[in-house]
Amino acid sequence: LGYGRYIAQGGDWGSVVCAWLGFDHAEACRAIHINMFGARPSVLAPDGGKAIPAPLEGAAEQAWRVHAEKWMAAEGGYFHVQATKPETLSYAMLDSPVGVAAWIGEKFRTWIDGREASLDTVIGRDRLLTNIMLYIVTDSFPTAAWTYRGYLDEGARFLPPGERVEVPVGVAAFPRELVPFPPRRYVELGYNVVHWTDMARGGHFAAMEAPELLLEDVRVFVAGLGPN
Repeated sequence: LGYGRYIAQGGDWGSVVCAWLGFDHAEACRAIHINMFGARPSVLAPDGGKAIPAPLEGAAEQAWRVHAEKWMAAEGGYFHVQATKPETLSYAMLDSPVGVAAWIGEKFRTWIDGREASLDTVIGRDRLLTNIMLYIVTDSFPTAAWTYRGYLDEGARFLPPGERVEVPVGVAAFPRELVPFPPRRYVELGYNVVHWTDMARGGHFAAMEAPELLLEDVRVFVAGLGPN
């Protein structure tokens, strides 16, 4: 696009992409703003073989770990299938628009912050169907599913042991995210956090659920960076 410097924002997979943009391309990526905890801080395993999660400290961080494990056990079946058998699932989905609608629609139904309103109100059927149709009419379900396999194969889950994203990082913590952000101390092991906002409402699809809150937080974060 002709810009020598930029700021990246992302949730879901975007939070992982933003983390690696900030880590690998700090000369061009001035800062990142994330609304999901993507790439995690790590340390070397005692045997020096591979990266493992950075150790947790205190009751709050341990409670976050327990919550994350419970969520994965109850809701993580889709992740395991797409990370291990993406092509098998993809062949089924390519022949079944109803299957794609069920696979994706269920995530919207259960991952939004629906405490105050229904899916129809928070997302709306037109936007939901538009999202689903993007996968169907472009035959994009297979490549989307392969993202999960690539994530594991490339080791993108963990930042290099003992290192972190040093460009300025802004965090928008929405209360009904799949697995909310851990306590700030733990996040800062992997990120140079200079801005943190605990949002009043919103879930996993923050840009669709609460766009005005997300946009305002990005604006405040960017304004705080000063000219450059």
